[in-house]
Amino acid sequence: MEWFDITLIGFIAGTFGTSLGGILSFLILKPSNKVLGTMLGVAAGIMLSIVFMELLDEAANTSYPWTVLGLLAGIIAFLFLDNFFPHKHFITEEVRKGRFLKKGILIATGIALHNVSEGIAIGAGFAASTGMGMALAVLISLHNVPEGLAVAIPLNIGGMGRAKVFGITMLAGLPMGVGALLGSVTGNISAEFLALSLSFAAGAMLYIVFDELIPDVLEVVDNHTAIWGLTAGILIGMTMVLYL
Repeated sequence: MEWFDITLIGFIAGTFGTSLGGILSFLILKPSNKVLGTMLGVAAGIMLSIVFMELLDEAANTSYPWTVLGLLAGIIAFLFLDNFFPHKHFITEEVRKGRFLKKGILIATGIALHNVSEGIAIGAGFAASTGMGMALAVLISLHNVPEGLAVAIPLNIGGMGRAKVFGITMLAGLPMGVGALLGSVTGNISAEFLALSLSFAAGAMLYIVFDELIPDVLEVVDNHTAIWGLTAGILIGMTMVLYL
């Protein structure tokens, strides 16, 4: 299969899953603090499962030194990126919405980085065989549905219009096409590059979870509710990684 076709499949696989997650988020209307905290906990748990069971696991098995470097680079990069968005606390409804808009944009950026790595996997799969590439594209597209939901929930709560939320969830999936192109062109990509890209995405997602999601979960709900939300998200993420 030609590189153009593989790239197109990567774009479709990436945008379909995240966009569907965005659409599903529209079914959730004005949640209470308890529901809000639980949903954010679920989003955090899903991201933690992806980081530790997929990204870091595969990266470390490929090249541990490059995994450490990529992880630190991802965290440091998002530390600087975070400074471009003003830090606000839950004081008024307007400030509260602004904080969730910031959170949604950061999550979308982290998911987009993650999708580059997944796109590389799709492209490399097609380099091996068409059947493997198509199977990976379908599975990863389904895999992206909860990720799109994790992006869209904070944006919805922040008061962003549905058209913009849908557009941002779609944009978060687009980098998968870029990754698919890289994977198809390079074929057997170097172990170091793969480990670096996977662990960089992991570092970015870890920063988002610990700096943004978990502190806000604990701010709006009690500890026990937060734990149940995180646990549910981790179980969903584990199931997704193992069976999708």
